[in-house]
Amino acid sequence: MMKQLTEADKACYRDYGYHTPIDVMSQATAFRLLKEFEQAEVDFPEALGPFGRNNAHLTFMCLDEIAHNEVILDSVEDLLGPDFYLWGSVLFIKEPESDGFVTWHQDATYMGLMPHDFVTVWLALTVSNEEAGCMRVIPGSHLNGIKDHEDTFDEHNILTRGQRIADIDEHQAIDVVLRPGQASLHHPRLIHGSRPNCSGHRRVGVALQSYVASHVRQTVGTHYALPVRGCELDDSIVHLQRPNSDMNPIDVSQREKVNRNYSQILYRGADQIRGY
Repeated sequence: MMKQLTEADKACYRDYGYHTPIDVMSQATAFRLLKEFEQAEVDFPEALGPFGRNNAHLTFMCLDEIAHNEVILDSVEDLLGPDFYLWGSVLFIKEPESDGFVTWHQDATYMGLMPHDFVTVWLALTVSNEEAGCMRVIPGSHLNGIKDHEDTFDEHNILTRGQRIADIDEHQAIDVVLRPGQASLHHPRLIHGSRPNCSGHRRVGVALQSYVASHVRQTVGTHYALPVRGCELDDSIVHLQRPNSDMNPIDVSQREKVNRNYSQILYRGADQIRGY
């Protein structure tokens, strides 16, 4: 029985590699979470600054709340089935009138997870439209395998390696426009990217990257995972714990360990390593 998505929604995801929008929460709830997040930025600037945006759901309660939102989990269950875990999260923040952008890429390229039975949820805490540099996708591109990626390390590229796929026909691109509290779902092989934020407000998005079916395994590095729904994971996976307060020392240590492993996975084979 479907919990959140209709058959048409699931067919869209299957055929085009994405589904949008999902009404996850009210704008008032999104505003509350944004305010809590922005207060955490003030209180813990190093933990949430430009070099501290991976896996913050392990140390901050407002992000843990998002990661365990029932509408999100029900939507994922409709795609993956009842047993899945959370691999990681990334904060995608573009300041007003800033140069940050994301080149065309596929998430699965560097994550080391096989098979590709996982889904990324991208939740907007602010307006994410064309002017603000919303995500753009190439519909159906997930059906054609993994493409060659080139590392650019461009200083304004938000991606770790500045990785990009060349020769994309941008006339095929669709803008994923979201209001605060809405989310999109996308397949790990979907080609996607985004332009700079030309608006006068911040664009704040939380990418839960990714919710992963329980049979998927890490092929490189240590396999860390946060169980979120369904059966217990076996002993080949290091189970992570949810935070019980902001920046609890035990949670901070766990996040640091996960991020070191995360960096080794995402930068494997690269000529250089950046701070995120």
